Amino acid sequence: MESKISIFLPTSNLCNLLVLVFFCFAACPSLGRLSFNFYATSCPAAELMVSNTVRAASSNDPTIPGKLLRLLFHDCFVEGCDASVLLQGNGTERSDPANTSLGGFSVIDSAKRVLEIFCPGTVSCADIIALAARDAVAIAGGPAFQIPSGRKDGRISNSANVRPNIVDTSFTMDEMIKLFNSKGLSLDDLVTLSGAHTIGLAHCSAFSDRFQQDSKGKLRLVDTSLDITYAKELIRKCPAGGSSTSNTVSNDPETSFAFDNQYYGNVLAHKGLFQSDSILLEDGRTRKQVEEFANNEERFFRSWGESFLKLTTIEVKTDNEGEIRQSCSFTN
Repeated sequence: MESKISIFLPTSNLCNLLVLVFFCFAACPSLGRLSFNFYATSCPAAELMVSNTVRAASSNDPTIPGKLLRLLFHDCFVEGCDASVLLQGNGTERSDPANTSLGGFSVIDSAKRVLEIFCPGTVSCADIIALAARDAVAIAGGPAFQIPSGRKDGRISNSANVRPNIVDTSFTMDEMIKLFNSKGLSLDDLVTLSGAHTIGLAHCSAFSDRFQQDSKGKLRLVDTSLDITYAKELIRKCPAGGSSTSNTVSNDPETSFAFDNQYYGNVLAHKGLFQSDSILLEDGRTRKQVEEFANNEERFFRSWGESFLKLTTIEVKTDNEGEIRQSCSFTN
């Protein structure tokens, strides 16, 4: 297992990459348990196989990058980045109602099948999720960078652990800060990682609390922090009496499938889809960073690389703490 650093894509120079690495060694307690180029000897083409799988899937379905990124968040925030969200069965994380709308599982499974052919029993599902999400961002136009590997797959997946450990879109700022801090993430990380909403889709039920049904059965806006024209568009796409669990809208109404800084422009324009988006502008602790990212995409991308590294090292399992699953859906 080598720790030598290599450039992933030419979008960052060596100095920028080293800054990210040294930053995360200081800020990510679990990073020292992982290493860069972890599979350099045991499966040299591992990252390429994952990247090719993600690229192929994304070319057929542009919603894939958003699904893979959301899958990573729901994995790492519950039990750490250990692929526990992939396990099937009654009472698992995957069976919890909060996770029934997750997607991207087939992409992870496809990558795993290829890896098991060429490098059997070598690459963990936890690493595949992290690498796939990293690649999904780059494929959607976002920053590309190296991340460490060496995560093991967890053996425990409990649906009861889901709700207390994921952000609800109706959370207050203090509730979000408390949850992020419990994962070793800062207020800056919270604002940065909220930028994941620059891609992906949301079910109407995820923001229905911003509207109310009147006596005539029509929806009306009750959250005055939302732009009225945007609110009318959401009502059109999510009418009263429609399916709030099957109808979806884009998180970012402007550049739906591009990973860019448009999300922060949306927030400034009072077009954040969720209450947890709008509150970033309303709260004085986060408004300045939203404004900075909206005006400087390079700054957002640089911050994304730092925060993403921290996200993907939350409570990782290594050595005997986990296993390398043969199938991502079941423990060995």
